[in-house]
Amino acid sequence: MEDRMEAVGWLRGLTRRVTAAERGTLLALVIVGVGLFGFARVALEVADGDTHSLDHALLLALRSEADPTDPWGPGWFEEMMRDFTALGGTGVLLLVTATVFGFLLLTGRRQAAMLVLLSIASGVVVSHGLKWGFGRPRPDLVPHGQSVYSQSFPSGHAMLSAIVYLTLGALLSRVQERRRAKVYPLVVAALLVLLIGFSRVYLGVHWPSDVLAGWAVGAGWAALCWLILLTLQRRGQT
Repeated sequence: MEDRMEAVGWLRGLTRRVTAAERGTLLALVIVGVGLFGFARVALEVADGDTHSLDHALLLALRSEADPTDPWGPGWFEEMMRDFTALGGTGVLLLVTATVFGFLLLTGRRQAAMLVLLSIASGVVVSHGLKWGFGRPRPDLVPHGQSVYSQSFPSGHAMLSAIVYLTLGALLSRVQERRRAKVYPLVVAALLVLLIGFSRVYLGVHWPSDVLAGWAVGAGWAALCWLILLTLQRRGQT
């Protein structure tokens, strides 16, 4: 019993000695690892066709049993899903990115502004590269609730919204002092990313595995860029 109490005390002391920056670095490393591993796992499952039955079942679960062309819920709910999915569209994400970039420049954080811009721009390149590499066709099980022009895997909306909104949430969180104020923007960003991803499946333009892969690689990419920003800040370059 005494040995256990001593071990608990040692762990508490170690936790107190870990700085906030070190905790942020550790969390970013964990997210990078989990995100990239998760994407690789989903990609292998998709390539082997192991997600086929689950993708079909989840997509149909959001449709009327009597009429698979009719999404679940009233008309206003379907329209709301289109509103949510628009928040992950190219135009909206470009506007958000430009706004954050301009704000960082105005506040004298030029290196941070450039890093945010490069992280998001590189994320766009990676997203299109992955889509082209996998070449997975869009779902043909139900009618599409929105026009689509690219391949299906991974979901660009899910991936890029994760990169943009999680990066923005992390930036807002970093300038707060109270813990609740730090957590709030991250929670809002995560919920927004989840809603955008769900809307893609609801509208029938993506398989669930497309969205899951997009979330994974997007979160991992955002965390990797955030890790680079933390490193630069410690060196006094931002």
